[in-house]
Amino acid sequence: MSENQYDVVVIGGGPGGYVAAIRAAQLGLKTACVEMRETLGGTCLNVGCIPSKALLHASERYEEAHHGLADLGVKTGPVKLDLKAMMGHKDKVVGDNVKGIEFLFKKNKVDWIKGHGALKSGTEVEITKGVDKGKVVQAKNIIIATGSESTPIPGVEVDEKQIVTSTGALELGKVPKKLVVIGGGVIGLELGSVWARLGSEVQVIEFLDRILPGMDNEVSKNFQRILKKQGLDFKLKSKVTSAKKAKSGVTLTVEPAAGGDAEEIKADIVLLSVGRRPYTDGLGLEALGIETDPRGVIQVDAHYRTAVPTVYAIGDCIPGAMLAHKAEDEGVVVAEIIAGQKPHINYDAIPNIVYTWPEVASVGKTEEELKEAGIAYKSGKFPFTANGRARAMAATDGFVKILADAVTDKVLGCHIVGPEAGGLIHEIVTIMEFGGSAEDVARTCHGHPTLNEVVKEAALAVDNRTIHM
Repeated sequence: MSENQYDVVVIGGGPGGYVAAIRAAQLGLKTACVEMRETLGGTCLNVGCIPSKALLHASERYEEAHHGLADLGVKTGPVKLDLKAMMGHKDKVVGDNVKGIEFLFKKNKVDWIKGHGALKSGTEVEITKGVDKGKVVQAKNIIIATGSESTPIPGVEVDEKQIVTSTGALELGKVPKKLVVIGGGVIGLELGSVWARLGSEVQVIEFLDRILPGMDNEVSKNFQRILKKQGLDFKLKSKVTSAKKAKSGVTLTVEPAAGGDAEEIKADIVLLSVGRRPYTDGLGLEALGIETDPRGVIQVDAHYRTAVPTVYAIGDCIPGAMLAHKAEDEGVVVAEIIAGQKPHINYDAIPNIVYTWPEVASVGKTEEELKEAGIAYKSGKFPFTANGRARAMAATDGFVKILADAVTDKVLGCHIVGPEAGGLIHEIVTIMEFGGSAEDVARTCHGHPTLNEVVKEAALAVDNRTIHM
């Protein structure tokens, strides 16, 4: 096989793309990955999941030192924010992670082709921009893993200085006096909580009647109350129709979602976070007859093939949740399909996590979805206030709720608001992957004292036999 001929060429070096490339190489396939950024890792590692978690962790420690440690008997002097150092921590975390992907590429003999890739045919990728511009590589199989970008809205022009997406919100040079977040989803709430802890007045404007649309309704309502106690303000059932920038800040025009009189809201910084859309422009899809919907979502079959049998697509640019771990699993699966294996993903067992404090995590069906589908179910709920470890941590907000089939007791979903929810959810993810029941969780010995006991008690509650409440 010549230098420019490969078994697999992946377009996109984010979580889906780099994982697909590494797995393909592990399976003995000659593999290259085309990435237009100067670093690997995509949005997630560079300007998404990883830097935001670094700031979330740092801001939580700042908040704890400022307000929480004294209650635990830890007295400190005046607490000062060094935003430059906090941003330096974030940048180092990003740098270490992206260098780690480069190391993994070298270790697994994956070639990194630098630039923007486009389909020249079903077996050719042309580099249209970047370091390797003009290069054409041959591929027996092509995997599109180009990810997503922030969704724009009419009348709100992003400049990443005064009106920012998540990218700009991770790079602010000072704490804004007032931050308005457009959109009450995961990204807006995570970054809004960061800047609220650091001293911003934060207001969230959401088109729907609740935050975290798509999550369990009880979770959304409970979580909003918790965030309100932390100082975030919410304006629901409202839409932003325009944004005017001036040296003094940004003036937003806001109207009721159902129609009515407009009002003006002023902010120093506006964070636009109404969701993300697939990044599929400039790939040459239309010329090859590869279908997308109006949002740019690529249509694929059950084996992730597009209308061109040699071209696959995964991650944010195909239907389904836009989650890095979903993309990673799809990357592994597609590589294994190309290698002749028969892998499988259980989409009912993919967790969704909000990394605020407390965290929010869910897997499987919500109560609303089960009711709509006419599925009879039982619900078991247990609060963190009744857990000894949560009390010891002074972290008693929230609860665990487990939903199980009314006849078979099979776990259908789990929803958590509380400390370390993102870790706790994985017990239920595993149970669901193996088709387990609420009783399986309830009869499994859980260490004491741990937060995990709340999960066990919620499972006991499904059968109305909690011990500690």
